[in-house]
Amino acid sequence: MFKSIVLPVALLGVAAHAVADEGQWQPHQLPQLKSELKRIGITIPAEKLADLSKHPMSAIVSLGGCSASFVSPDGLVVTNHHCGYGAIQRNSTPEKNYIVDGFLAKTRAEELPGGPNSLVYVTEKVENVTDRVLKDLGANMSGRERSETISSRIKALIAECESDKAYRCSVPAFHRGLEYYRIRQLMIRDVRLVYAPSDKIGNFGGDIDNYEWPRQTGDYTFLRAYVGKDGRPADPSPDNVPYKSKDFLVVSAEGLKNGDPILLAGYPGRTSRYKLPSEIRFARDVDYPAKVKTITADLDVIAAATKGNAAWEVRYASVAKSLNNVLKKTQGLLDGFARKDIAAIKDVQDAEFRAWYAKNGSGADLLGQLDTWIEMDMNLSRNEAAYAEATNSDLLKSARTLYRLALERQKPDAQRESGYQERDLSFIKARLTRLEQSFVPEVDQARWRASLTRWSAASPAMKDDATLRPAGLHAVMPKADSLDAFYKNTELADTAKRLAWIGKDVDAFRKSNDPFIQLAVRLNDATTKLEDARKDIDGNLDRTIPQYMAAVIAWKKSQGKPVYPDANSTLRVTYGTVSPYAPRDGLVKGPFTTVEGIVEKATDKDPFLVPAALTKAVQEKRYGVFKDPVLNTVPVNFLSSADTTGGNSGSAVMNKRGELVGLNFDSTYESITKDWYFDTAITRAIHVDIRYMLWVMKEVDGADNLLKEMTIKYPKK
Repeated sequence: MFKSIVLPVALLGVAAHAVADEGQWQPHQLPQLKSELKRIGITIPAEKLADLSKHPMSAIVSLGGCSASFVSPDGLVVTNHHCGYGAIQRNSTPEKNYIVDGFLAKTRAEELPGGPNSLVYVTEKVENVTDRVLKDLGANMSGRERSETISSRIKALIAECESDKAYRCSVPAFHRGLEYYRIRQLMIRDVRLVYAPSDKIGNFGGDIDNYEWPRQTGDYTFLRAYVGKDGRPADPSPDNVPYKSKDFLVVSAEGLKNGDPILLAGYPGRTSRYKLPSEIRFARDVDYPAKVKTITADLDVIAAATKGNAAWEVRYASVAKSLNNVLKKTQGLLDGFARKDIAAIKDVQDAEFRAWYAKNGSGADLLGQLDTWIEMDMNLSRNEAAYAEATNSDLLKSARTLYRLALERQKPDAQRESGYQERDLSFIKARLTRLEQSFVPEVDQARWRASLTRWSAASPAMKDDATLRPAGLHAVMPKADSLDAFYKNTELADTAKRLAWIGKDVDAFRKSNDPFIQLAVRLNDATTKLEDARKDIDGNLDRTIPQYMAAVIAWKKSQGKPVYPDANSTLRVTYGTVSPYAPRDGLVKGPFTTVEGIVEKATDKDPFLVPAALTKAVQEKRYGVFKDPVLNTVPVNFLSSADTTGGNSGSAVMNKRGELVGLNFDSTYESITKDWYFDTAITRAIHVDIRYMLWVMKEVDGADNLLKEMTIKYPKK
């Protein structure tokens, strides 16, 4: 323990003078931020924001990777176009291409199935279970034993929570393992596509404008959640009825102006604000450059393999879009690290902390142990990346999943690895089924051949680097020029035959003549060794990092700095103001873009094509009630100083009263490094203005049925 009194994290609270706009806060922390919320002009009581059963938090949902919100009592959900892209692609064909042409269901009967991976999660309960996860963990446990014990306790907590099968539960770690919360979510399994604008609107600017400002993208889509007639989640069925959401957001077309406060609620993915300088340097110098190289090469292969084949291009559209997004973000992180030496900034902070800890800490060699385990963690990460490169085939991944499922099903359910329990079976089936909409054997073979070639070429050149040679991998992997037989002799490319392997025993896999199944069996030893090494390192990190985080929190609190956990895909609330920014000397970028900017940017080539109806509406200035009184036109996108990251896509942007005024969908290029370091001067999130969405719905796409369904507050005349 520290020499000074240290309270449990849940009682540490938040410093009275938190850094403006920084922080991805757990809802229960918001009452401690009353003065900050009041300072920027938020009028919703903080206690109400902390209550998941009350407006507006009861309307905020997760899509399992993106954020969204209910906007009608009949389960209507609004999120980003790129978050609904899988559902749009799933229903598209070269003849009926909803990606290019857009889609609108005028009636409930016309709504299209989102597919097995389209889910809506409604968070209903969050409870602190730290004691049940961490109590009485023996000091003499090995890292692997500790990791497996924590995992076993988490699985028991989840099983207890999921006694009602309508719910999906999780027990994520907060503050890098210092706290654990059990989260119960209603999981709605029948989700349908309601409306998506053409990608000329929803993806205007494409990858060129991704992370850029100014931006003019209508990144929005509407879905609807359906349940059984008893009101409980049910498998997709024509007999299902719209989910009666307990709450929904009122839409405000009154708009915002520069300096106005905003609240943003959603499910941010991952941040690394509390990582050490050595971890930043590893990301900057090793991990991210390797990722950029790998993704760039993979995208080139996909482009070459699908060129000239419209059906193949549609199938890989979502894959390429996702990879491009990761690529641009990763390159943006590297550029951000080059622009500002975040590692050096962290060096100063780390030195200050270590000096404080020398006076207030326990005297044990906590920091020395931490440095050792982090170094081992980084080396293992390189090993895992090499394994992923060598096995980059969707069919091989399917075979590995199926064989692993057979192995795990030999055990009692509670003893199986997470991801292979009975609760996971529907997700495994969904992944294996989804392959049919984003897979072509010839493209998969080209991708795997290229990955194997890169891996094989790198490994001999670095044969003394064990991190690039996962144990046992070289002995079983095929040569890059020997893959024809794999694709010629497999049946796994057929969805029905792929799914038929679910439930088969281990002996059936070992006797199989399918080359992918055979390779999955041979790979198992190498896979197990990697997983065991990961458990050992994670267990030892779980022993040391929470102690480190407790000290960091106490240190930050002593300085009056905010104490919020890194993002971990759980419900968070951030706040800020509509704000311009100066990316470099002599350049200030304003907080709004307008529909005139779309017409000015338009060309005759993708991604700057514009629907004729939109161009005409702008030329005729048919702005109506959606015209901003200051801009004298319709705003498209706007900036705020809110703290966001990946996973916040689709997050509700609300005004001071909790009314929906926009959707988060991106960040400026200069902001990408905020995952590691929040720079208040230049960090800006990009949102689509609700007024643009409503204007397109009315003037361009004729979505009057949805405008009538939502509760919209229009400006006073």
